[in-house]
Amino acid sequence: MNKAIYIATSEQNCGKSIISLGLMSLLIGKTAKVGYFRPIIEDFEEGGLDNHIETIISHFGLDIEFDDAYAITKSKLIKKKNKGKLGDVIDLIIEKYKRLEERFDFVLVEGTSFTGEGTAIELDINVLIAKNLGIPTIIVGSGVGKTLEELIDSLYLVYDSFKVKEVEVLAIIANKVQPENVLLVNEGLKKNLPNGVLINSIPVISSLNNPTIQEIVNELKATVLFGSAYLNNQTSNFSVGAMQLCNYLVHLKESSLVITPGDRADIILGALQANESANYPAIAGIVLTGNILPEKSILKLIEGLSTVVPIIAVEEGTYYITNKIGSIKSKIYANNKQKIETSISTFEKYVDLDTLAQKLITFEAEGMTPKMFQYNLVKRAKEHRKHIVLPEGNDERIIIAASRLLAMDVVDISIIGNKKQIENKVAELGLDFDFSKVNIINPIESKCYDDYVNTYYELRKAKNVSMAMAKDLMEDVSYFGTMMVYKGHADGMVSGAAHTTQHTILPALQFIKTKPNCSVVSSIFFMCLEDRVSVFGDCAINPNPTAEQLAEIAISSADSSLAFGIEPKVAMLSYSSGSSGKGNEVDKVRTATEIVRQKRPDLKIEGPIQYDAAVDLEVGQSKMPNSEVAGHASVLIFPDLNTGNNTYKAVQRETGALAIGPMLQGLNKPVNDLSRGCTVDDIINTVVITAIQAQGL
Repeated sequence: MNKAIYIATSEQNCGKSIISLGLMSLLIGKTAKVGYFRPIIEDFEEGGLDNHIETIISHFGLDIEFDDAYAITKSKLIKKKNKGKLGDVIDLIIEKYKRLEERFDFVLVEGTSFTGEGTAIELDINVLIAKNLGIPTIIVGSGVGKTLEELIDSLYLVYDSFKVKEVEVLAIIANKVQPENVLLVNEGLKKNLPNGVLINSIPVISSLNNPTIQEIVNELKATVLFGSAYLNNQTSNFSVGAMQLCNYLVHLKESSLVITPGDRADIILGALQANESANYPAIAGIVLTGNILPEKSILKLIEGLSTVVPIIAVEEGTYYITNKIGSIKSKIYANNKQKIETSISTFEKYVDLDTLAQKLITFEAEGMTPKMFQYNLVKRAKEHRKHIVLPEGNDERIIIAASRLLAMDVVDISIIGNKKQIENKVAELGLDFDFSKVNIINPIESKCYDDYVNTYYELRKAKNVSMAMAKDLMEDVSYFGTMMVYKGHADGMVSGAAHTTQHTILPALQFIKTKPNCSVVSSIFFMCLEDRVSVFGDCAINPNPTAEQLAEIAISSADSSLAFGIEPKVAMLSYSSGSSGKGNEVDKVRTATEIVRQKRPDLKIEGPIQYDAAVDLEVGQSKMPNSEVAGHASVLIFPDLNTGNNTYKAVQRETGALAIGPMLQGLNKPVNDLSRGCTVDDIINTVVITAIQAQGL
C-alpha cells in the first residue's frame, strides 16, 4: 500500500500550496492520521517558522512539531552538496521521514519551491528524494506565460525525469491555466501522456494570486499606522495617487491599493471617504511613501474615524515601492482562512477527487476519527447541495461564517437582515464576500411577507392568533426564517447566536412540528475527541425526560449516529451499572433501556451503565464483562439535561474536544439552535450538519 505521496513542481510559482492544501483535506477524510513533511525548506530567521509548514500544521491541527516536519534548509543542503556529502542529506531525509511514517497512516511530502539559490539542481534532488523514499509523485506545473505546447513539453520533461528513475507518477496537475483553456489543456496533456496518469487542470484564481496587505507589509518591512485588524484585506490592483483628488477618484477600483506620498493629505482623506461612500468601491488599504507621515492634525482626524482600512508607511519613494509591490508573489498564510478555504474549494472543484483518492489510498483505516468525520461532513453536504437560512444577519459571527461558507462552496445561503448594514459590516471586517451568491432578506420588504402572514394565520388561528399578531410575528427573524423552511423556500435554518433556545425552536414546534411517530424533539452533540467521535444526547433540550421520552431520545440518537457514519453502540448512562443500583432515577434508565430493546431489537444497547464503564474498555470488562457495549460505547444518553449539559461542557473544556452541535432531532424539517457563545467554526459546523439533515436523514 502507498504510505505517502510526493508533490513535485516543474518550476517556481506553480501554486503548489493549493495542491498541498487540497490533498491534505482529501487525505484527512480518507485516513485516520495524516502527517506532513518537507524534506528541504527555505532558510528562515532565527525564532521564525517555514510558512508552508506553519500553514498546513496550523490549519489542519496536525500533531507534528515544527522541527519534525522538515529535514534540512536549502543553504545547508548546498553546503553539503559542495562538499560531496549529498548522501548524508538523503540519509537524514530518510531518517526523519521514517519517523513520521511510523506515526501516521499516510504522509504528504511536499517538494522544493524552486526559489533562491540552488534552483538548477532542485528537479534532480526532488527525483532523488522520491526515489529513496519509495513513494509515488504528483507533478504540478504552471500555465502562466506558456503556449499549450510549451506547457505540455515542460510537464513531460518533469514526468520523464521521474519515470527514468522508476518513480511512479500518479497525477499531473496543470495549475494557473486561463479558465477558457482548462478543457483544452486537459485534452492536450491526455494525448501526450500515458493513460494511467490522472490529468487535471486548475484555472487562475485572482484572489489567490494577489497579495494581502499583510504580505505587502512583510515584503516592504512597512510600519502599520492604522487598521491592523484588517491586514488580511485582499488587494486586486494598485494605483498611485499623484494627481488631483477629483481626477484620482475615478481610477479607484474594488479592493484597490492606494500608493501616495505621506504628505498628500487630500489623497489620503479622499480615499478613506471614498471607501465609506456608497458611490465608490471599497479600497484595500493605503501605502504612504517617502518616509513622510501626515501632519498631527491629519493623524488625529484619521484616528477618530469609525472604520479605517490599513494605512502603512515605508521609507522608499513612490516609484521604487510601486515596482516592488508589482513584483510580490502572493502566498498563503496560516491566519488567512479565506485563502485557505478558497484553495481547498478550488482543488475539490477541478481535480477528480474520486480517481485520485483511489490511486492514493489502497487501504481502509478503522474507526471514525474527528478529522475524517469533519471532512466527510463537508463532502456529504456538497454532494446534495442544500439551502440554509441564517436569520441573525446583524451578528458579526454569522457574516464571517457566511463568508467562509461561500469560500467552501458547500451550501446556498440566505441571510435575514438589513442589506446595507450587512454590506457595511462586510467592508468593516475586510471580508471577501460575493453578494451575488447570497440572498439577503428584510422580512417586511419581502415579496413573501403577505403569503407568510396568511399561512401562519391559517395554521394558528385555532390557537387564537389574530391577523395582527401574525403580521407582528412574521417581522420576527426567527419566525420568518422558520416559515421559509416550512414553505420550502429554504431547506433548513440555523439560529441562536443572538437568540435564546426557546426563541429559536418555538416557531418550529408551532408549525414545522415533529416527525410521525415522534413525540420528542431532542438534541445531540458530536463530540470529536482525540481518537474517536462520540454522540452525546440530550444535552440541550429536555430537562427531565420520562422513561418513554428517554427511550425515544436514545432511538433518535442511534439513528442520527448511523446516518453520520458512526456505528451506534448505545450506553444509557446512570450512577449505577447493571442490576445493582436502586432508586427512581436508575429505575427510569432501566425502564427506558427495556423500551428501546422492545422497539428496536436491532440496536446494541446497555443500561443502566456508568460513564467510565461505557467508554473505558478495562473498566467496562470488569463491571459488565458480557456486554458488547461496555467499553465501546459510541452513543451516550444522559438521564437528564443537568447531567448531559454539564458533562459535555466538562469533556469539551478538559480534553480540548470539539463539540459539533447541538443538532436537533425529531422535527419534520431541520432547524438547529446555536449557543449564544458560539464561535464562527461552531456556526459553520452546524450549517453543514443542517444541510446533511436536509438531505433526508
